Amino acid sequence: MIVFINDQPIRLIGPKAAAQLTGSTSASQPSFTDYDEIVDARLEALKAESLHGHLLILNANPATVSKLLTLLQRSETSNLLSITLGCLDKEACEEAMKKPFKVIKAAGGVVYKGDKMLLMFRRGVWDLPKGKLDPGESSKEGAVREVEEETNVEVAVGERICTTWHTYTLNGSRILKRTRWYRMTALDDSRMTPQEDEDIEKLAWLNWRETKLALTNSFSSIRYVIDEAGKGQKVE
Repeated sequence: MIVFINDQPIRLIGPKAAAQLTGSTSASQPSFTDYDEIVDARLEALKAESLHGHLLILNANPATVSKLLTLLQRSETSNLLSITLGCLDKEACEEAMKKPFKVIKAAGGVVYKGDKMLLMFRRGVWDLPKGKLDPGESSKEGAVREVEEETNVEVAVGERICTTWHTYTLNGSRILKRTRWYRMTALDDSRMTPQEDEDIEKLAWLNWRETKLALTNSFSSIRYVIDEAGKGQKVE
């Protein structure tokens, strides 16, 4: 599970994955040396001064997660880049992460036309088409509907890329939005039009290099989705 709080990624991993950090010799796999701060939750209390750089918290339990959420809400975190939570019980930690929030389910898509991806410029940043599910709607159905409503591009849906969670506040309520992302292929973009009532200013087909440049003005969660979508893809 990866959760974006204040646009900062928090990754929850189980005890086996946490143990592998000590013996990692692969350049593509993280190790203890990749973290700026390491806290063992069984030996020391988590404090605000630990919230900087890339933080690894070992032996986390639901109480650790609750403490972390409180600190993130009350502390200055501009120097925090990421958090990895090595959980003793990953499922229990995930439930503790969700507990303070109202969960809303959404879906979206990364749309391809040849070697290009469809991005939208909305509210001053580059984004991907996505939105909340209607009652009784499956994630795949909702992803296709949202993409077609926001872009007026007809698409065919493929496999799921990943799932992200991100938080925000709406009318005083703390929201945790779960978004399932799907790979899609454009079938007809002849009537492509941005949905203005959703504050979408423009749409663009971008190649990989153009996409990476655009993502310097985007959200961490969107960069994560596109990185996941690009795994195994040939970079032009």
